[in-house]
Amino acid sequence: MNIRRAERRDLKAVGELGAMLMETHYAFDSKRFLAAGAGAARGYASFLASVIESPEACVFVAEENGRVLGYVYAALEPLSWKELRGPAGFIHDVAVHEDARRSGVATQLLEAATGWLREQGAPRVILWTAAPNAAAQRLFRRLGFRDTMLEMTMELEGSIPPPSP
Repeated sequence: MNIRRAERRDLKAVGELGAMLMETHYAFDSKRFLAAGAGAARGYASFLASVIESPEACVFVAEENGRVLGYVYAALEPLSWKELRGPAGFIHDVAVHEDARRSGVATQLLEAATGWLREQGAPRVILWTAAPNAAAQRLFRRLGFRDTMLEMTMELEGSIPPPSP
């Protein structure tokens, strides 16, 4: 397996993994997370294309025999008064094909991303994980992450829903 920076040729594969990530989260809580509609993979690929060459972000892929097994997307984030934190690296996504899980792919991707963030001078790394995703939480804790926040959501009945993306 090879861990490397993502390239434009990887966008279709990472877009499909991003859509899988959307489906997973939607299954956890369909009121909180976006549904992966017909154009989700293409939309996600387009989004990642916008950050793939940014000096403030990195996207790494795990590739084996020409197949992208997973990806991680991380970025440098400035001080945030809203989030009550100083500058940090942020792991936005980590996604691995189901048939490649529990083989070290996510660990290696996270190590590549945190290494890149360290090289960029990030003093800490933050990530969010879905509350029901116990397997991911075990992985993150094993790698040294600790619990710091808990997101809570309340639906407002009778409000006007925003337009779909």
